Amino acid sequence: MQRYYPIMVSVEHSRCVVVGGGAVGERRTGGLLEAGADILLVCPEIVSARLRQWKEAGAIRHLPKPFSPDDLEGAALVIAATGADELNGWICDEAKRRGIPANSASDGSRGSFIVPAVVRRGGLLLTVGTSGAGPAWSARIASELRERYGPEYAELTRKLGILRRRVLAEVADASERRRLMQVAVTDRAVEAWSSMAELPEAEALVAMLRKWADAKHAENAENSENAN
Repeated sequence: MQRYYPIMVSVEHSRCVVVGGGAVGERRTGGLLEAGADILLVCPEIVSARLRQWKEAGAIRHLPKPFSPDDLEGAALVIAATGADELNGWICDEAKRRGIPANSASDGSRGSFIVPAVVRRGGLLLTVGTSGAGPAWSARIASELRERYGPEYAELTRKLGILRRRVLAEVADASERRRLMQVAVTDRAVEAWSSMAELPEAEALVAMLRKWADAKHAENAENSENAN
């Protein structure tokens, strides 16, 4: 089993080549569109109805021809999703020879990266991988995560992003920022953020976090004394 290093890569406005116009190409293209990629789809014919819709809407570009290595010119990333193992492998080999990260949808070991199962809730991105051992297992775990982390986590993540920016702007000391950010994700705090239409302004927000952090510190100290 291959070992992988987990990493999140920005492909916004980057040219990404997807080879294959079927269901797998559709899934890979959909994920890249969510990430803001500039997608070139290479295939003689588009089979997927959704891919055709994206093409007609101008969301993707389509080269109606068989793949050739010249199609990789300027690509930041390549997905081989033709449904033919050997062809996918050859596409990945050509990409890797040019120093372009490549994924084979049929055999992850032929490429330089694999695509995990994904649960996206706004800015919250949860990924599950099994190092290529069992995509169905990854999909099952992702399904469980989808139930655990519902659509409401998109809004909560947005608020926490605002909170972090306000704390960074208001608090100069790094250790104090860390203390406040730790209390900002406790159960009590998360419940409070979820109930608010919008967060307080920076000064009031920091005062609230400090109050909670001080209370938590006092509670921990009391528990430590009682334990002794």
